[in-house]
Amino acid sequence: MIDYSLSAKDFAELRAAHRSTRDKREADRIKAVVLLASGWAAEDVADALLIDPNTVRNHFKQYKQGGLSGLLHLAYRGSDCDLNEAELADLDAHVQTNLYLTAKDVAVWVKAEFGVTYTASGMTALLHRLGFVYKKPKLVPGKADPEAQEAHLAEYEKIKQAKGENDVICFMDAAHPQHNPVLGYGWIKRGENHEVRSNTGRRRININGAIDLERLEPVVRFDDTINADSTIALFEQLEEFYAVAAYIYVICDNARYYRSRAVQEYLRDSRIKLVFLPPYAPNLNLIERLWKFFKKKILYNRYYESYDTFRKACEEFFSHPQQYQQELRSLLTENFEITGR
Repeated sequence: MIDYSLSAKDFAELRAAHRSTRDKREADRIKAVVLLASGWAAEDVADALLIDPNTVRNHFKQYKQGGLSGLLHLAYRGSDCDLNEAELADLDAHVQTNLYLTAKDVAVWVKAEFGVTYTASGMTALLHRLGFVYKKPKLVPGKADPEAQEAHLAEYEKIKQAKGENDVICFMDAAHPQHNPVLGYGWIKRGENHEVRSNTGRRRININGAIDLERLEPVVRFDDTINADSTIALFEQLEEFYAVAAYIYVICDNARYYRSRAVQEYLRDSRIKLVFLPPYAPNLNLIERLWKFFKKKILYNRYYESYDTFRKACEEFFSHPQQYQQELRSLLTENFEITGR
């Protein structure tokens, strides 16, 4: 009897591929393998997908022999693809390491490399089948040090394990929203424009804040400038907010004022212990996600005619943090991403 079992890792891989594909043939191949491995008879899978039972078994065989690539590359061998399997693998690897602005540019490379001509739309379809989507790349600091980031996360885990029951770990940073809308995506009728008015000035608000992942109630200050004095004032608020904590661990970047004489003198008799991030590692400071969420709620596609109205909207966001706790709990998680690899 043929063994149609799969590992949990295999199931996860197949389900992820099914969510990302836009090709019905690919989706049916994946479903055939998943259903067969879930205990369905090949005949029942065939009835559900309107294909032949032997085709179902062949899909499973292709997956076991060649993995996801072996299964999905079956979809590229039809009349709509003139590249063989080796050429498709080369194309896949090339596009992963070379960021192209248009599908037409990829088609030019394929023509030069393999002598095969594709239209822009044909190449777009092929790239989708290979698992590529058209999106912006992620900008990361050029001097990011992945080893330093890993060392910091190891230190973070040690602090979590060693801290007292009432101790807290906060993530601290400043934000500087400008009195101007931030344009974001929205649903607009095809062929039409949606105008968002903008302001001519460049006035901004300086917000200094910290947040812990358990209470998810940000402690913030609105200051004329962010410096040693405003930082000490924030520390005082934190010590009052976390009155029962023996220690308050504050993860922060390497801003100059955090190492100033005034701040260091304050910390001598303080319950606050600063934990510095590696240079060029804002990705490890979870409060950055709070700032992004704040901008999405308050600034995206929103026009505030006066600066006072803008400032009031910012203040009100932080006056009622409980209304956003459910969203923040799913957003501010410890799924840290190492950059610069």
